[in-house]
Amino acid sequence: MNASPEPKGLNTLLLLFLVALGFSAVSLLVPAGQFAPGQPLSLDSFSLVQPEHGLSLFSEGQGPGFLNFLFEGFASGSRTGAAIGVIALVFIIGGSFAVVQASGAIDRGLLRLVAITGSRDWLLLSVLFIAFSLGGAIFGMGEETIAFIALLLPLTDRLGLPRASAVMCTYMASQIGFATSWTNPFSVLVAQGIAGLDPLSGADFRMAMWACFTAVGIAFTLRFALRHRSAQRVDAGDVAELIRAEPLRWADRAILLAVLATVVWIVWGVSQRRYYLPEIAAQFFTLGLVSGLICFIDRRLGANRIAEVFTDGVRSMVPVALVIAAAKGLLWLLGGTDPHTPSVLNTFLYAMAWVFEGAPPMLAALGMLGLQSGFNFFVTSGSAQAAITMPLMAGLGDLVGVTRQVSVLAFQLGDGLTNLVVPTSALLIGATGVAGLSWAEWLRIVWRFELLLLAMAAGFVALGVLTGYQ
Repeated sequence: MNASPEPKGLNTLLLLFLVALGFSAVSLLVPAGQFAPGQPLSLDSFSLVQPEHGLSLFSEGQGPGFLNFLFEGFASGSRTGAAIGVIALVFIIGGSFAVVQASGAIDRGLLRLVAITGSRDWLLLSVLFIAFSLGGAIFGMGEETIAFIALLLPLTDRLGLPRASAVMCTYMASQIGFATSWTNPFSVLVAQGIAGLDPLSGADFRMAMWACFTAVGIAFTLRFALRHRSAQRVDAGDVAELIRAEPLRWADRAILLAVLATVVWIVWGVSQRRYYLPEIAAQFFTLGLVSGLICFIDRRLGANRIAEVFTDGVRSMVPVALVIAAAKGLLWLLGGTDPHTPSVLNTFLYAMAWVFEGAPPMLAALGMLGLQSGFNFFVTSGSAQAAITMPLMAGLGDLVGVTRQVSVLAFQLGDGLTNLVVPTSALLIGATGVAGLSWAEWLRIVWRFELLLLAMAAGFVALGVLTGYQ
């Protein structure tokens, strides 16, 4: 599994290092602020404070230091969140799928799939896009797509499709569904609860919005994939000969069945049992263990070789882990995301909310969309962003005549759609890293499409204001 080939443009880790330098300069110029503890977030509860320790070049444990940001990025979060949780998931996925790949079952199974789909690449990509968009809309699928990308890469390679298309019909689709959801428990339901709205209210408007965005996403994915299809693709007519040369044996069928069972187990666990990073990682480790056992019984791989393959798979994910840690370290340089702890980030949030107080409803609503989109650069967690910004934005909407449902709409679109491009998203970096794409390469592919999505988002927010969306 080649998760990190030499990038053609600016290396993502280097880019994040340069951003860290910029954030360090900003933290020296902009005063820290906080919202009063024990009170609802509001403009009146904000105050500038003098932190005990300013940013230094190197910290000995008392306050932030620029040279400490990478370690702090690695150590941030917990077993259920970035960076620790996501990095652990990426490592285990890398090792487990390396064992699956080494078995040869995926290659032989994909030859069968290519024979079935023939030249109907459009059908395969469309079905996948709809499925993952629904996953993002219904139960907030995100981290899970990293594993599915690893599954799809051998297929896209066999079909001669660009590897970015695997990211599009999985991660991109899930984030479009996430952004336009009517029931996402991690963003919409949290935001509606904070704004005092009934759960799932306004679902019909959001369902129509989801259908529009998903259709546009499918069109973009198909256009890109088919325009950049390699001339080296395997034609359906050539597959029969390959199948005869590499027939499916019992071990291949058993491993493929294990992969399918794992997918079903994950979908059931996430939707019914609220499984998250620890459980999902254990599920994929189980897949690697079962696949290794089958290979050992079939005498394809010895025990030592299985361990070596797993280790190599983990090793291939080290560059991805470094970038994830650097992305989280950027937020640490600004003081973190706790609204009740002094940070430069809180000062920015206050300033953005203050600008639009007293503005006309349409301008204020579109301004909220822009603010949420920008804030997502710093806080990529949907539930965290809702908890931090919605108390301010809901109250701001009341002041300027924007319904709270529109405030939630601006939040979810701004939060979800920019997940496709912000380099501080551990999930985006993980997804593109598994596909062997640097962030700069991915941005060159999708930046026009991102602008189209944001324009559509502005249109739906404007429609909500005009119709008095409740």
